[in-house]
Amino acid sequence: MYKKQMIFQRVICFVVLIASALVFIYSLGFMTDIYDSLGTAIDLDLSEYNDEGEIVEYYEHVKGAVIYYDMQEFNSQLTLVGIGLILVSLVLFILCTHSRRKYYVGNFVSVGLSVAACCGAAVWALPIIEKYKQQFLTTVDFEGMKVYSEKWGRLYTDSTFWFDAGYIVFAILAVANVLLVVNLVLKLILMKEEQHTIGSRKGVNG
Repeated sequence: MYKKQMIFQRVICFVVLIASALVFIYSLGFMTDIYDSLGTAIDLDLSEYNDEGEIVEYYEHVKGAVIYYDMQEFNSQLTLVGIGLILVSLVLFILCTHSRRKYYVGNFVSVGLSVAACCGAAVWALPIIEKYKQQFLTTVDFEGMKVYSEKWGRLYTDSTFWFDAGYIVFAILAVANVLLVVNLVLKLILMKEEQHTIGSRKGVNG
């Protein structure tokens, strides 16, 4: 049983690392369709600026195209979160949570950090992704986008694929961390059984 559990813990730690990397990769592709369809649909030269040189109103060739600029800060933050998740998952390997036969305090801490980072990232990101999805669906003039795309050779899409993909990515991350906790429980059970067996042998030898 211990051998199977050791294999499982090694595999699941790599799965957590891969799932964390998926969040980073997702962040890089998150604005792909928005950029290809609406990235040039705002004219900065015709936009209104205040005395400090800040844009107060964007000039849109396609109504709702401002979502391209609205999403950029979140996209940058999501990329940083993806990097953070990767670094947290690497702690599992630094503290040998993937290979240690017996877990110590550091191993429990590494699992706790991974689970906390996963929950925090999902709770933060998913509502914002949903907000921008609704903004995309309700504010973008898709007829205007179609005319603009045909005129300038830009992408036309009303697909919400990249928004919906966020739920899949974070679901994978969540499942990976749930399995990490399952592994921790199995480890505790086996450690307890091993300790009981050693105690029994000492009793017999005594």
